[in-house]
Formats: sequence, structure tokens, C-alpha cells
Amino acid sequence: MYTAGRRGWEEYVKIEAELEERLSDPPMRSTRQAAGRARIIRRRWGALLFVLGLAVSMGFLLALTGCGYGDDVQEAGPVTSAENTEGSGETQTTQSTEAPGQNTTTTGGDPNKPESLTLSVYFPVTGEHIAAAHRTVPYTIETAEAAVGELLGGPTEFERETAKMATAIPKGTTLLGINISNGTATVDLSKEFASGGGTTSMTLRLAQVVFTLTQFPSIENVQFMLDGEAVTVFGGEGILLEEPVGRDYFEDVTPAILVEDPAVGDVVSSPVRVSGSANVFEATFQMTLTDGDGLILAERTVTATSGTGTRGTFDVTLDYENAKPGLGSLIVYTYSAKDGSQENLQEIPLRFEPPAS
Repeated sequence: MYTAGRRGWEEYVKIEAELEERLSDPPMRSTRQAAGRARIIRRRWGALLFVLGLAVSMGFLLALTGCGYGDDVQEAGPVTSAENTEGSGETQTTQSTEAPGQNTTTTGGDPNKPESLTLSVYFPVTGEHIAAAHRTVPYTIETAEAAVGELLGGPTEFERETAKMATAIPKGTTLLGINISNGTATVDLSKEFASGGGTTSMTLRLAQVVFTLTQFPSIENVQFMLDGEAVTVFGGEGILLEEPVGRDYFEDVTPAILVEDPAVGDVVSSPVRVSGSANVFEATFQMTLTDGDGLILAERTVTATSGTGTRGTFDVTLDYENAKPGLGSLIVYTYSAKDGSQENLQEIPLRFEPPAS
């Protein structure tokens, strides 16, 4: 690789030795001869330095070529990042087509994706009005379908025995499909949905579906279909469904104070957040939290966003201490303007979480 360099150096050594030999000769006979000899020496030194520089340059270029610097320049490929999946002990390597300098992290799962979600379903209480219950299901993007599926499953044993919940939806009813567009959910149910029952039962089953679907911000109204055919008049009682219907269509079967969170059987701890809707005189009602022995843990007056013929919403927090673990109740009611008695009373059975050890 460095042959040219070595040859240049040997030539230099040979010329230098020759010059030293000639310079050691006796003095020149004249000044003109001395000047001529000096010019010859300078010319030879110039030639020597040129040859030596050329040889060194060639050797350096050959060295670079041997090291691969003469190859064509390649474009940068995909950025590769390696991430260790926490808890698995394995490293997953993925490729990103993003340009270098843009940080890309890839993990075995989406850390922002929850494992489960809580949905609301609605059932009649004592066959008069609807109330909320909660269901925890595996995470899905098809939340409307999941909620209706849980609704068709009916109330739990605890909800039946403790809160007197039931369902007005006939057995055998199945969900055939849901389509959501422009705030309206078109729900297709099997023909069993329209079987049996009078006006109250028909109204309650419609309300159960409407309230369950309109818990989602993207749904305001519901259009019903049975076995793929649009429904304009429901049941033998002639409930008109010519247009999509919302919650306000079922005010007659909605309690004056509807607590949607917490729901029947929920496990709570302090502070507990209470939310829902109300349509009461001057939008004002009372809220009391008691333990299983009837001991009052917290109470307050609540004012909804509207009332006296217009349903408003409420969202408040109750703080309490020393709750006895086990069953308790959230009680809401209004005072009668006539005699001060309790009216519009609703009691939601809850479970108090044991204190942290």
C-alpha cells in the first residue's frame, strides 16, 4: 500500500548522499563556478521535494481507498429504535421511517389505552321510573354496542334485591346493529323488543335504550328499527316514533332527581362525587349520605342548573369521615312547600370502601 512512499524516500536518501559527497570536494576555482553549482543544487532539491510530495500523496490516497472511503455515498436508512418492554425482559426492535432527530418510541402496548371502561345502563325501579347502574367491560371502541349488550343482560341479583330494579325489555331481544350519524343513533333490535306489555312497559323499555345510548356525548337522539325496518308507531299502544327521540321524550318515567354517578352498588370513598340531573321546584333539593346503621356522614343542599319545569344538571362533592365499611345509602329528596315533608325521594344503595391500612 505504501510502496510509492518508500521509493520516494530511498530516492531522497540517495540524492542527499551524492550532494554531501560533492559539497565536500575542494573549493571551486571561481565564484562563477560556485554560483552554478548552487543553482544545480537548488534545482535538484526542488525536484526531490516534488517527487517526495507526489509519492506521499499517492500513498495517502491508496490508504484511503483501501479503507473503503472511495465507495459511493448511501442515503440514510430507516431509523431503528429498540425499546425494552417493561416487565417482560424482552427487547422489541421496530423501524421508523421518520427522519433522524425525530424521537420515536415504540412499546409492546399503548400506555394510554385503558384495560377496561365503565358504562351506564338504565333499569326501571319498582316499575315506575328509570335509574342508573354501572357495568365494567373490557376496553372497546364500540362503546354503544357494548352498552346496549349489557343493558339486554338485565340487572344483577344485587340490583334486583337491594334496589328493586327490573327490566321492561322482553327476553330474547337481540341487538342487530347500531349506526351513529349527526348525533342520532339508529338502533336495530329484533322483533322480540316489541312483544308484550302495556303503555308503561313499552315506554320504559324505549327509555332504557334511549338513556343508555345518550350517555355518550356523540348521541343526542335515537331512531328505532325492528328487524331492519324503521319504526314509526311502537306497540299496540301507539307510541309515536316518527322522529328520533331523546331523553326529554321520557320525562314522565324519569325521576325528579336522577343520580347517574355513583350508581347502585358502586364502591365509594371520600370524597365522593355525585352528578346527575333534576327537575324540581326552584332547582333545589337535599342530599344525604348515610352508613349502614343510618348514621349521617354528610349532607348538603344542592342547586341544579335549572328547575321548575326544566331539567338541569348538578355535579357536587361530599366529604365524609369514619364511614363504616359495607352498605350505605345516598339519599336525595325535596321538601314539600305545603307541609315540609320529604318528596321525590330516591335512595341509591352504595358500598363504602374499607379504610386504607
